[in-house]
Amino acid sequence: MNRIAYACVAAFSLVGLSAAIAQTDPIAQRKQLMKSVGGATRDPGQMMQGRQAFDLAKVKASLEIYVDAAGKMSGLYPAGTETGGETTASPKIWQTKADFDARFAKFGADSKAALAAITDEASFKTEFPKVAQNCGSCHEVYRVERK
Repeated sequence: MNRIAYACVAAFSLVGLSAAIAQTDPIAQRKQLMKSVGGATRDPGQMMQGRQAFDLAKVKASLEIYVDAAGKMSGLYPAGTETGGETTASPKIWQTKADFDARFAKFGADSKAALAAITDEASFKTEFPKVAQNCGSCHEVYRVERK
């Protein structure tokens, strides 16, 4: 019985330690944040393609995630995090950091503007592509594909 208790304590300790490390590891944090942005893009992406019915609440929730991520993301690329953690960040980030940071600022501003502008399906189809274009243009320049 004591072995089971010790095993449970050890397992919970490892989970807690992993969470604490992720909170202090910029590479892990940015990967997690990018995954949240990717997840938030699924529903609006399907709505744009006509695979899912328009849902204003889902669109607004996605845009809120974008605004939050944009505000945090540029700070998660400090010097010394160019490699490790299976990062797909291009060295160009640190070579042209001002442009990189400006792209996140634009992503955040465009997301905020879309939050205000999108009120129905028609405005969604006009405004959402402007926000989504930020993701693609940044990935083209600042992301290295894993092989």
